[in-house]
Amino acid sequence: MKLLITGIHGLVGQYLIRILHDWPGKVIVTGRGPCRIPAEWMKDIHFEQMDITDPENIHAVFEQFKPEAVIHAAAEAQPDTCELNREQADLVNTRSTAFLLEAAEKHDSFFTYVSTDFVFPGTGGPYKEEDETGPVNYYGLTKLRSEKLVRNYPHGWAIVRTVLVYGTTLVGTRTNIISWVLGELQKGKPIRVVGDQVRTPTFAGDLAAALLLITKGKYQGVWHISGKDILSPHDIALMVAEYMQLDASLITKVDASTFTQAAVRPLRTPFEIRKARELLGYEPMSFKEGMEIILSNWQLAIGK
Repeated sequence: MKLLITGIHGLVGQYLIRILHDWPGKVIVTGRGPCRIPAEWMKDIHFEQMDITDPENIHAVFEQFKPEAVIHAAAEAQPDTCELNREQADLVNTRSTAFLLEAAEKHDSFFTYVSTDFVFPGTGGPYKEEDETGPVNYYGLTKLRSEKLVRNYPHGWAIVRTVLVYGTTLVGTRTNIISWVLGELQKGKPIRVVGDQVRTPTFAGDLAAALLLITKGKYQGVWHISGKDILSPHDIALMVAEYMQLDASLITKVDASTFTQAAVRPLRTPFEIRKARELLGYEPMSFKEGMEIILSNWQLAIGK
């Protein structure tokens, strides 16, 4: 099965790279601009520049490689950026999905779309796949609109929603909550961390493995893929401080209303992952296990 992936320079894309070598077929990974993935990770994997906002570029790439399966992981995932630049958010998150679906349809490709917990209002949870959506910010709305496009795709499709993805900060990847907390506490800086937003944080390696499993097996439908621990950012900050033996007194618990942000965040978006457990055999690691992997790798990298 020939596989094409978008967004390979993102955190999830870079974790996919690490486990793609066992894929039963040719793998084409795409990103905007030159490849920034280390050469040693790219053995037997082909990189192709592709701008997902350019339908002609997309069609040219699809005609060249004729993928039998697609994982669409590229997105503008910063809620505030989406809120402040709605036209660009529409283009990158929604219209680009339409462009990719049109190209995929010509090749009968199985289409896997990476979505988000932000399609939910955050007033309930843990959320199941069939629960009513209702985004409270523009980022969530662009992703929900894309989900609707995918649901109308005439060939096989899967929508994989996930929550607060974390992982090792790799080349070209933005800071995530673990690296941010670690960096600030190591500098001795006091930090204010939200305690009233609740998530099920997802290790990027677990998500990457689930995406490949769903795509390889062509498991159609909506899937909730996340971690199994219900935590707030404040909980996470305390766990990082304890593991790294840093000063937890620098951490102050605050409500989300303390901060002025362009985009409203839903308060409670933990996922119910029973469907993935029972039908896919999906079993994520605990947040503590994932955090320890990341922080242990960081300690090794700096020689501690």
